[in-house]
Amino acid sequence: MRTKPKPTRLDRVFARLDREPERPAHISVPRMSRHRIVLLGATLAFYLAIVWAIVITSWLVRLDWQVMFFRPYQQWSEIHAFVDYYVVLGQRGPTAVMVAAWLGWRSWRQHTLRPLLALGVSLLLLNVTVGAAKLGMGRLGPHYATNVGSNEMWLGGDIFPSGHTANAVVTWGILAYLASTPRARRWLSALSAVTSLGVGLSTVYLGTHWLSDVLLGWAAGLLILLALPWFEPLITRSEAWIFALRDRLRERRAGTVAVPTAPVEAPVRLKPRPVAAESETAAGEAASAARSARTPVHPPVYLAPGPHTARAERTPVTPAGSRRPPHTDRVTRSTPQTAARPLTGG
Repeated sequence: MRTKPKPTRLDRVFARLDREPERPAHISVPRMSRHRIVLLGATLAFYLAIVWAIVITSWLVRLDWQVMFFRPYQQWSEIHAFVDYYVVLGQRGPTAVMVAAWLGWRSWRQHTLRPLLALGVSLLLLNVTVGAAKLGMGRLGPHYATNVGSNEMWLGGDIFPSGHTANAVVTWGILAYLASTPRARRWLSALSAVTSLGVGLSTVYLGTHWLSDVLLGWAAGLLILLALPWFEPLITRSEAWIFALRDRLRERRAGTVAVPTAPVEAPVRLKPRPVAAESETAAGEAASAARSARTPVHPPVYLAPGPHTARAERTPVTPAGSRRPPHTDRVTRSTPQTAARPLTGG
C-alpha cells in the first residue's frame, strides 16, 4: 500500500498562496491613525535631535570617532566575508529587483497595481528626502575625514544619513506595510527591523558610515513608511488612470473606439399661425373626416385596361411583316363547327 508523501513546509506555503482569492476584500489599507501620527512625530523629533547633535559637535560626534578608531573590521576579521555579502541587502538595485518581483507577482495574482505603486512611491520619497539631506549637509565619511573630532559637515560629502540603512528600512518594510493579515504584518515588521538593523551595523563594521549616519538612516526610512498612508489617495488615482489607459489602448487596437456623434443643432422656433387660418384648417379637417366616414373603404382593385375577354374569344392577330398567310378559315373555340372543312385534292 502506497502512502502519499508528506508535504514539506515550502509545499504548504505555495498551497496557501494558490488558495489566495483574487482581489481579496479583507486587505485593509493603512490609514493615519492617532497612534501612527504620534509615532511619526516622535520619529521626526529623533531625526532632528540627531542632526542637531552632529551640527553642534556633541558627544555623538566623539562616539563616532571612537568607533572609527576601534576599527571593527580588524577586531572581528573572521566575519568580514559574511558582512560583505550581507550588506548587499541594503543596496538599492538588488533589493528593489527582488521586492519588485514579489510584489509584481502579488499584483498579477490579485489584479491590482497597488503593491507596485506603493513600492514606487516609497522609493521616490526615499530618493527625494534622503538625497536632499545628503547633499544639503554634505558630511564626509570616515574614510575621507580630515580633522579628528570634527563633525565633517558641509564639506561636499554625501554620507549623512546612511542610504544603505534607509533603503533597507523602506524596501523590506514595504512588505510589512502591504501584508494581508495583522499576523503577517507583525512578523514581516520584525523581520524587516532585524534586516535593516544588521545592514546599518554592517556599514559601521566596514567603516563606510559613522554610527550617527546609521541612526539617522533608520529614522529617515521609518518616517517614509509612517507617512505612506497620506499617499494612498494618489496611489488609488494612479491605478485608476493606468487601468483606464489600458482599456482605451485595447479598444483602439480592437477598432471599437466610439465614433463621436455630430453636434445637435439648435432648435428652430416656429411662429404661431393666425386664428383665422387655424379655424379654416380645423373646418377642412372636419369635412374630410365626414366624407371618409360616408364613403366605404374597399381594398384597391387592379384591372387591366379595356374590356376583359376570355383568351378563347380573342381574334388571332398575325403580326405585321409576317410571311405566314392570314388564317381565314380559323374559327373560335367557343363556336361549334357547322360545316366540315373542304378537302382539296392533291
